[in-house]
Amino acid sequence: MKEVIKVRILQGDPIVHDVRHAQFPPLYRGLPSIADKPCFDNCRKCVDVCPTSAIELNPVRINLGLCVFCPLCEETCPERIIHFTNDYHLSASFEEQLIVTKETNKITPEKASEKIKKYFGKSLKLRQISAGGCNGCELELNALSNVNFDMGRYGIEFVASPRHADGVVLTGPITKNMTKATDICFEAVPHPKIIILFGACAISGGIFQNSDQIEREFLMKNKIDLFIPGCPPHPLTFINGLLDWLDKKG
Repeated sequence: MKEVIKVRILQGDPIVHDVRHAQFPPLYRGLPSIADKPCFDNCRKCVDVCPTSAIELNPVRINLGLCVFCPLCEETCPERIIHFTNDYHLSASFEEQLIVTKETNKITPEKASEKIKKYFGKSLKLRQISAGGCNGCELELNALSNVNFDMGRYGIEFVASPRHADGVVLTGPITKNMTKATDICFEAVPHPKIIILFGACAISGGIFQNSDQIEREFLMKNKIDLFIPGCPPHPLTFINGLLDWLDKKG
């Protein structure tokens, strides 16, 4: 018992009390910042090095739906035009909001409709669907229930059955083997229901976007309510995205 108490004291307070203004280490890569200056001598180094073709030039734009938040573009740019900040508030209501330009200072989802807030504002149950991902996003979603992030304090929880859920959180690029399972799971969720895409793979296919083994028809026939970019996104990005969308206090 003494050893348990000793360990607890040494660990300190593990709870993230302020999810809105948490302190991140310097190496954490969040919202990119694009400097207002031209590329040097028609340089294309950042475009050529990007593994998912997330960068366009003239002017410089980064598609966070494709971006895997590797540091290659920042490291290779001779003019230091691209820099990843520590801003972990990245969720958006539409894919267009994920296009970062030199004018982008922040990304915030639009507030949900009054109907959605009435249904899910106080209690939101979600079913996670792993549709062919690498398990990176799944690990971050699992962390949301631990003592550090404790998402349940906001009335948001994951459930085992889609029949008990108010919506689904989709991870992975949606492989052909998971197409039918994804449809069946979402169909089992009672109306009204929401869809959240978590991670680059879910939003765009990520590094698997050109694979002939993915089938993304599910996204074409259903309305997406929230896009949460990253590879994988941080748990606090998920929490803040939902709090902003549902207009809840952190």
